[in-house]
Amino acid sequence: MDNVSILLSEKRLSPQSCETFVRAADAGGTVIFIGTVRDQTGGKRVLRLEFEAYEPMAISEMQKIAKQALGKFSVRRIAIHHRTGVLEIGDIPVVIAVSAAHRAAAFEACQYCIDTLKQTVPIWKKEIFEDGEVWVAAHP
Repeated sequence: MDNVSILLSEKRLSPQSCETFVRAADAGGTVIFIGTVRDQTGGKRVLRLEFEAYEPMAISEMQKIAKQALGKFSVRRIAIHHRTGVLEIGDIPVVIAVSAAHRAAAFEACQYCIDTLKQTVPIWKKEIFEDGEVWVAAHP
């Protein structure tokens, strides 16, 4: 699909490259979600996060999400990029960009993509705290 960009990488993600990819002459609205590593979870200080993925299935699921969103929301282009490896506070683990003729479709599709990604894509997150660590699904 030339209107979808899927990436799973240990390298830094570029929100700008996602925005550039989804830009289209017939799109009046672009929505970009940028997930950022925060310094606390549940009142505990986070030192860093580590993300692991089952890559073949993760990429397949991300493609499936994009295809579903294209069909459900009348959007033009979608980028779903996720990072793996060790991420520090302020790093970007996920970027989702969506363009559509109208803003409502872009917002709805972007929300659908991030929510579905967190429910279905085999990506796991280890939160490292001052007093220990815990593996969790990449869900809020």
